[in-house]
Amino acid sequence: MAEPSVVKLEGALTLETVTACLGRALPAGDLVFDLGSVTRVDSSALALLLAWLRRAKARGSAVELRALPEPLLALARLYGIDTLLPLAA
Repeated sequence: MAEPSVVKLEGALTLETVTACLGRALPAGDLVFDLGSVTRVDSSALALLLAWLRRAKARGSAVELRALPEPLLALARLYGIDTLLPLAA
């Protein structure tokens, strides 16, 4: 089985930056989204991750989220969607 492709996200994931990411082509196969270098988030970051998760699921790819910033996890809990996020163990 092939190793998953790592998609590293950096900087701010906010309304001002997420729109440019939405159309980003994702690598084929299974994916790991590494958010360890993300410095700022708002609810737009959740929208981006959910859109990418839907895309990956539609093509049969497994996804793992790694190093989610605590503020992003807190937002996911607030909205009641934290259980939808495939967090790394």
